[in-house]
Amino acid sequence: MKKNSLFTLLLLLFCATTIVAQNANEIIDKAASVYNNANGISATYTIRIHSAQNNATESFEGAINMKGDKFTFTTPDLITWYDGSTQWTYMPRSEEVNISNPEGEELQFTNPVILLNSYKKGFTAVYKGESTALNGKATYDVELTPKKKSDITKISLQIEKFTSLPAGITIQTKNGIKNTIHVSNIKTGVNQADSFFTFKESDYPDAEIIDLR
Repeated sequence: MKKNSLFTLLLLLFCATTIVAQNANEIIDKAASVYNNANGISATYTIRIHSAQNNATESFEGAINMKGDKFTFTTPDLITWYDGSTQWTYMPRSEEVNISNPEGEELQFTNPVILLNSYKKGFTAVYKGESTALNGKATYDVELTPKKKSDITKISLQIEKFTSLPAGITIQTKNGIKNTIHVSNIKTGVNQADSFFTFKESDYPDAEIIDLR
């Protein structure tokens, strides 16, 4: 192969790689923009947690409401409220409420939208192609890898092609745990009041408050 031809091939390969990287960022940025302009979102989902070490899998369904950096989600075992700084987690079986101020990776496990708005700070995005999510929607697939050492080793995102809303997310950790969230139904324009995202003691008068802040 002539040197000029080899140089051209390498240049084309570099350009193609650059375009793919840009597309990955554009896909996530558009998803974040759609969410930020959605005026509140309500969704139902299924979570699948797999432990490679124990070869065990657990699945359950839940619901989440989000607005800006606030959210509340419900599963069979707990209810969580987050008002942008304080998080309350209520466990019906023990009637306990844990209060904390989560940040960083802890929030990324509970609210994927926070990841969409902050991924550039800690992750490198790569476009992986297209697929079909469990909800039947066509998606763009993007893989995020941390720029620094982290408990998270890889995050895989499925973003709906025509709405730019999240359809699925898989978070893999260095201890062999894989958390997969599949969105089954999602609505926009659900403008919940800010008080919706805070724990109301009057609704749970028998709950024990455990302040972990």
